[in-house]
Amino acid sequence: MGSPWSGCNLRNLNNAFAYDLVPSPSVLQAALKAARRVNDFPTAVRVFEGVKAKVENNGQYEQYLAELEPLRKELGIVLKEDLYPEEAK
Repeated sequence: MGSPWSGCNLRNLNNAFAYDLVPSPSVLQAALKAARRVNDFPTAVRVFEGVKAKVENNGQYEQYLAELEPLRKELGIVLKEDLYPEEAK
């Protein structure tokens, strides 16, 4: 049987963001691994965009980044602000 984080379920992560919820780091880890498994780099980057948009402040975003950094490096996921630094200003 396949992973509960198939490509279809990965897209359902948008539902959490639509309700202004920020999933726990463990849920985000599963989503990032699923995105990598199906070679969906844009979705992996967008997971971090969703977190940044939904947390209450930059400090919370930095906490998520710190906790997910080892996995992000392992999977080779680059943040949007690293891809487009001129937009991050």
